[in-house]
Amino acid sequence: MTFKTSLKISCIQELFNIPHLANSPLLVFAISAVSLSASVWFGNAVLSKYRTKDTETSADLGIIQTATLTLLGLIIGFTFSMAIARYDLRQTYEEAEANAIGTEFLRADLLPSKNAEVVKQLLNEYLDQRILFYSKQDHETANQITRRTVELESALWSEVLPIARTQSSPTIALVVSGMNDVINSQGYTQAAWWNRIPGAAWWLMAAIAVGANLLVGFGARNFKRNTALFMMFPIMVSIAFFLIADIDSPRGGVIRIDPRNLIDLKQNIAPATSHTPSIGNNQ
Repeated sequence: MTFKTSLKISCIQELFNIPHLANSPLLVFAISAVSLSASVWFGNAVLSKYRTKDTETSADLGIIQTATLTLLGLIIGFTFSMAIARYDLRQTYEEAEANAIGTEFLRADLLPSKNAEVVKQLLNEYLDQRILFYSKQDHETANQITRRTVELESALWSEVLPIARTQSSPTIALVVSGMNDVINSQGYTQAAWWNRIPGAAWWLMAAIAVGANLLVGFGARNFKRNTALFMMFPIMVSIAFFLIADIDSPRGGVIRIDPRNLIDLKQNIAPATSHTPSIGNNQ
């Protein structure tokens, strides 16, 4: 196998990688609109030639069409509810992160003054990275933010760990517990962002949508006269796919999680630096 052939195969695999496509809702809409419209046309132009004209067959076709469209509606509704649940979970964890960081910022005063200043400075920078995490970033920048976040978590834990070992008291335990909550909340958030609609669900929904549009085209009696009318159905289904992909995509969609709790916390902690930070200021 030549390098060019291998590259072409790799590009095709990447194109039809469902998680990759779901990160581009507009691409999902475009592919869905073209493929489903083609299914309607194929059903009418090719498959309808084998359709008999008797009344009994027409009645059976109506039953099959109704059952298929109902199943498609249920699958779309179920998938949409999955996307909404994941979106709500990401919102909940954003609020939990802000609460955990804010609480630990206050508990840092329980540490010796020198350590308290270092912890507060690290938490302030850590908060900057968490705000950046929720903004729209390319893949490489997102990886940089993640790496910097992990480094700050290690620095924060390293700052409180020696104190916890040498000064075992309920007060220090409270600070350590709060730091643990900060780190755990970031892990829960990352897990929620990785928790996407399974590729199998997308394939199942796409297969049923193609079948439903084939049946619409197959059963159309005046397709040439009402082409625009019959094409409304694949466009509506494509819009539904677009909405599902948009809600399910944390970074690629128009509908994204607004880190308003983290930004509000940033403004309360450092009013003089209440602007949203940039990558260059935190590296």
